[in-house]
Amino acid sequence: MLSGLRSAVAQQARGFATSNIAVDGFTGAVGNTPLIYLKTLSEQTGSKIYGKAEFQNPGGSIKDRAAVGIVLDAEEKGRIKPGGTIVEGTAGNTGIGLAHVCRARGYKCVIFMPNTQSQEKIDLLSMLGAEVHPVPAVPYENPLNYNHQAKEYAAKLENAIWTDQFDNTANAYAHYISTGPEIWEQTKGDIDGFICSTGTGGTLAGVGKYLKEKSPKTQIWLADPPGSVLYKYVSTGGQLVERSGSSITEGIGQGRVTNNLGTFINDLSGALHISDEKSISMVYQLLDSEGLYVGASSALNVVAAVELAQKLGKGSKVVTVLCDGAYRYQSRLFSKKWLESKELGDAIPESLRKYAVLD
Repeated sequence: MLSGLRSAVAQQARGFATSNIAVDGFTGAVGNTPLIYLKTLSEQTGSKIYGKAEFQNPGGSIKDRAAVGIVLDAEEKGRIKPGGTIVEGTAGNTGIGLAHVCRARGYKCVIFMPNTQSQEKIDLLSMLGAEVHPVPAVPYENPLNYNHQAKEYAAKLENAIWTDQFDNTANAYAHYISTGPEIWEQTKGDIDGFICSTGTGGTLAGVGKYLKEKSPKTQIWLADPPGSVLYKYVSTGGQLVERSGSSITEGIGQGRVTNNLGTFINDLSGALHISDEKSISMVYQLLDSEGLYVGASSALNVVAAVELAQKLGKGSKVVTVLCDGAYRYQSRLFSKKWLESKELGDAIPESLRKYAVLD
């Protein structure tokens, strides 16, 4: 499976930040992102904390990896032919990645997404030529959930596929053969812990599986926002509770164990629950101390990496992923009015409120 992606990864061998070797189009440019040492947070904890700069993928997020992996897998299996239509239900970044891949490989792209997503994401999808259907945000169990609507839409078309990012394990496999090996090489195999949040589960499962195979001592942890059931599921040994509450983060958190996450969830070392207040504070801290302009899910991951490093002790080395930049969320994350409407205005350290420049 995905021999095309594996071959592309092997052929690139192009370093981690720059390259003097040309790559093959958009798909060839995905991956091999830098691993950034977070100096201030590392000094504060006495550990070494790193963030993998997935915002440097050509489509701007870690979801470019899943988009490329899933499409190449469909091509390899003959599920899609030239000129066909690719349909997905997505909270945003996978759709953006798929829209880029579709433009590069000659497919039509149709996206169903919850109408709670940022306007920046919706506008970008339209600019990339995708047909966008914002629909009410309802639980997965509801037939009107955006994933079910995408599946039904694709079933009515000729030469079309629903990419099924949550349960299509080509997603996790793409990280197993790219993100995981990159982290292992960039850390020279010296890594005590890896932690990240999960929406589809592809990143955590794929990276976790690879790192565990290379080093059984490396701990793999899940980070979870409010409104998700996975922290409870992992910390209780498998108790699945009804989803309640919500988070300002987009594209992460889950009300069920997806097929992607299911390939690894029993091998997790633990889980951490991260509040929106901590995530918002870290958005501003990373901008101020590291010069990194990242979204709330990236900030949540860094909060979790700090907390895991504290658990593992001084001298530990912990890696997380910086999923995307703040550009797709800036009208919210840097708006005083929006933050106050979510009762998060006070979450920003007073000395850093100067960065909340939007009304």
